[in-house]
Amino acid sequence: MIFEFDRDQRLWRDTVRGVVAKQCPPRLIRSIVDAAADPAPLWQTYVELGWTELTDPDVAVELAIVLEELGRCVDPTPYLATMTQFAPLAPGFGHLERPGAAVLDGVSATRDGSGWLLHGTGRHVLDADRAEWLAVATEAGVFLVPAAAAIITRTPVLDPGLHIAEASFPGVRVGNDDRAAVDTRRARDLSLTGIALTTVGACQRVLELVLEHVGGRKQFDTVIGSFQAVQHKAADMHVAIERARALSYFAALAIAADDPRRRLAAAMAKAAAGECQALVFRHGLQLFGAMGFTWENDLQFALKRAQAGELMLGGADEHRALIAEEYRAAHL
Repeated sequence: MIFEFDRDQRLWRDTVRGVVAKQCPPRLIRSIVDAAADPAPLWQTYVELGWTELTDPDVAVELAIVLEELGRCVDPTPYLATMTQFAPLAPGFGHLERPGAAVLDGVSATRDGSGWLLHGTGRHVLDADRAEWLAVATEAGVFLVPAAAAIITRTPVLDPGLHIAEASFPGVRVGNDDRAAVDTRRARDLSLTGIALTTVGACQRVLELVLEHVGGRKQFDTVIGSFQAVQHKAADMHVAIERARALSYFAALAIAADDPRRRLAAAMAKAAAGECQALVFRHGLQLFGAMGFTWENDLQFALKRAQAGELMLGGADEHRALIAEEYRAAHL
């Protein structure tokens, strides 16, 4: 397993970064949050560029590169939910030109003649309110359901650019043809890795803003970036980000290679990303001083996206516990 980008992957990263810088600048994020601008044209750009076709496990690293860059720009589209949660649960669904979302728990399926009835409520479903299709995971399998068949209610959250919703199924009838045979464990590995990479990208954006700020801000006629205490905090942020990035790309490589370590790698990536955002959030806010608390400062968007990444699909503590269980089981 070669643990560095090859020439094509480096070119892909540079291409994605250039597109994101042009199509999703900070002013677009603010216009969506402050003026309710529509992010649909940005989603359509991703579709036209073929970014929604990265559904094969063989291109997990290429997808990972896109996810990190979109985390870095605090992407306002349903790309993360569609590509890392819906797509793995809906194999063969075709090109994902329309957003999808995944209901990962809270719903049960019972037999009803030749079909099934879905009951229950999925909570904290990423982008359910913007999806056209839902992949609903139950003990009886994964069902593909039109979003219009569910009762969907958006839930207010800390990150103003993030869409979280509840999806209720009051006896929704589905047929056997709507049920997909999917390796849900593998799908969860990709979901965890995707969130970890998005968190890493958001943390990288925080560090970039911090370095720009401390390189120009003066205290006692001296640039504060020259203070040793400031340099130590910036270095700690950099080390935490690099650690989380390395583990996240290792998880993507494990998924691409169908390596049996992929479950452990995904848990390690999610735990490292959670620990990274905790440190980056604390140091980033402190190094900006009182300015970091203001709505006018774009720092808030990256900070909130990073913290949201920690809260989705379990925090660092939960995944550290899973890693410990895996190691104990391996030594028995």
